[in-house]
Amino acid sequence: MKKLYRVIAYIFPYWGHLLANLFFNVMTIVFSLFSLALLIPFLNLLFGMNKLVTVKPALSFSTHAALNYLNYYISQIIIHQGKLQALVFICVIILVSFFFKDIGRYFAMYFITSARSGAIRGIRDDLYAKLLILPLSYYTKNKKGDLITRITSDVQELEISILNYIEVLVRDPLTIIAYLAFMISLSLKLSIFVLVILPITGLFIGTIGRNLRRNSVILQNLYGGLMSIIEETLSGLRVVKGFNVIPYFNKRFTTMNKVYYHKQVSVYRRRDLSSPLSEFLSSLVIVVILWFGGQMVISAHATIQAADFITFIVVFSQVISPAKSLSQSYYNIRKGMASADRIFEVLDTEEEIVEKSNALPIKVFQQEIKFENVYFRYQKTYVIKDFNFRIPKGKMIAIVGESGGGKSTVVDLLPRFYDVTKGRILLDGRDIREYKITDLRKLMGIVSQDSVLFNDTVFNNIAFGMTNVSQEAVEEAAKIANAHDFIMKMEHGYQTYVADRGLILSGGQRQRISIARAVLSNPQILILDEATSSLDTEAERLVQDALSRIMKNRTTLVIAHRLSTIRDADEIIVVQKGNIVERGSHKELIKRNGIYKKLQDLQSFN
Repeated sequence: MKKLYRVIAYIFPYWGHLLANLFFNVMTIVFSLFSLALLIPFLNLLFGMNKLVTVKPALSFSTHAALNYLNYYISQIIIHQGKLQALVFICVIILVSFFFKDIGRYFAMYFITSARSGAIRGIRDDLYAKLLILPLSYYTKNKKGDLITRITSDVQELEISILNYIEVLVRDPLTIIAYLAFMISLSLKLSIFVLVILPITGLFIGTIGRNLRRNSVILQNLYGGLMSIIEETLSGLRVVKGFNVIPYFNKRFTTMNKVYYHKQVSVYRRRDLSSPLSEFLSSLVIVVILWFGGQMVISAHATIQAADFITFIVVFSQVISPAKSLSQSYYNIRKGMASADRIFEVLDTEEEIVEKSNALPIKVFQQEIKFENVYFRYQKTYVIKDFNFRIPKGKMIAIVGESGGGKSTVVDLLPRFYDVTKGRILLDGRDIREYKITDLRKLMGIVSQDSVLFNDTVFNNIAFGMTNVSQEAVEEAAKIANAHDFIMKMEHGYQTYVADRGLILSGGQRQRISIARAVLSNPQILILDEATSSLDTEAERLVQDALSRIMKNRTTLVIAHRLSTIRDADEIIVVQKGNIVERGSHKELIKRNGIYKKLQDLQSFN
């Protein structure tokens, strides 16, 4: 129930709309009851059951008093104008009552729509914001397709299954209470009989939805699995086709889709059973009431008049609809809570990278970066062990070594994509965990091996995250990155859309746009994570030339695969199995004839 309250809490900011919805729902109930109450004088008039009332009754707050006053008013019309005019009067009043009832219903829906849609917007906003701040380690443990399902399908399911029925949980109990009160005023004995048999039918209906939530969780997880397969297939379609594994992926998808199909049919059949079952049970209850109440009317000592009994049956039939809605809402809310579980599982994920409440601002890098006895592990195995080195301001430090040795992890620790397991990283003498994360990352510009471009224009990809950037500034950054010439040859120049992940560009072109992005941000600390390792010789030459321009007089940390790109580094650190095994300048390491020299010889041989 706590999670249901959390879902409902997203509606509370729209309390004005909720109060308006409540007002118009009450208005709907009042006019609905009034129109039904008119059946009694209508039937009595039609069948001539009542004597004409000539003495004006006293008004009081009760059903009988209101009906007596209505009988008096209709009697006056009959006396002075005739029965036909009285019949016309009753019909007009019924029509007006239904009109105001429907007006109330429309405005009730009008206001609840804003509240319901606003709640969904709030949930989706919070979920997306959470996905943005969760650490990178979270995404190594969870499939992207499943996360996409949670922010799309699960949120949509929440609206369909829960928020659509929030109004029902308020409106229908009020409707039932009002109708039952009217029924009690007509016949207490008959109403008690109804109240006894209704819970019995409710028990039968309740047994159907006991395991609906558990099965719905399984269903949503299966759907997330389907989305993951689709996302993986589209991302790696070139590899899938190239290795002729289309039949394998097709079988993998169809197998899971078949499992999803069977579970979906099972859940939907159980849910759909609620409506016909509740309708049959309602019909059964009406038949029993007709039998029981009919005896009360036709017995020698009748305790209820025929017109009152018919009205009672009509009112009770109107109770069935909100009762069925409540029953249906029970099943849907149970089903929707499966999606709520999955959504709040993400929202409740602890943030591993936490900013201190008294975090310090930092705008300028002044002295040095220092790794001091730094250890880091992803799970149980340490990938970095006892790292100690300095990056003085304005210097270029390079880290080289075997794949999987922990080089890229060093890059992820500096902007706090991960936090160190042991030790600390100092920036100008302070632990980087003492600084504001936003300020810390503003100091840095990162160019990685996988240049990430977004489905937007070249201009917006270069000016990424910046506002009020001039065309001249973007072009100047592109020129420094050796990107301006090829951009100008594109169909719309800087306003050309680069497609998803920049697929219309070559690897070298994507990388140079990424470098232009870093140039425009003018970082004080530049981080290059194997920025040229996946490029051909010509593209590497252009990219390396661009990198050389922006590294001048700038503090730079380079993770290098190709040793030719870091010959001029002030210090080269050689990493092997998470340990620093050698360090020095290019010439010093060559003279040492150690691991670095072997790497150099291998690349020279290749």
